[in-house]
Amino acid sequence: MERSNVIVDMTLSFALDIIAFTDQLNENKKFVIGQQLLKSGTAIGANVKEAQNCESKADFIHKLKIAAKEADETEYWLILCQHAKDYPFDKVLFDKLKEIQKIINKIIYTSKQRIT
Repeated sequence: MERSNVIVDMTLSFALDIIAFTDQLNENKKFVIGQQLLKSGTAIGANVKEAQNCESKADFIHKLKIAAKEADETEYWLILCQHAKDYPFDKVLFDKLKEIQKIINKIIYTSKQRIT
């Protein structure tokens, strides 16, 4: 039986939430930001998942840094939704992202400490 991995589970759940939110954006004809948000928001989990099968500690950190960058981009698109006129915004989704960012950054920091 496969052991549960909190960050993998969180980013998968977040990606599903992003899919639902971007559907809402598309329904409101907000296609450009919806597409950008769909790409970056689902890429977080894809990179976290890819990091689980890394070739080295450095590769693991690299993949998580990519996930962190995707999370930052996702944050940007969500902030645009928050402040743009006539765009939906989901505070719960934003809060989940902030928690994911904290965990990814902590994993990166801890992993770097173990290298040196």
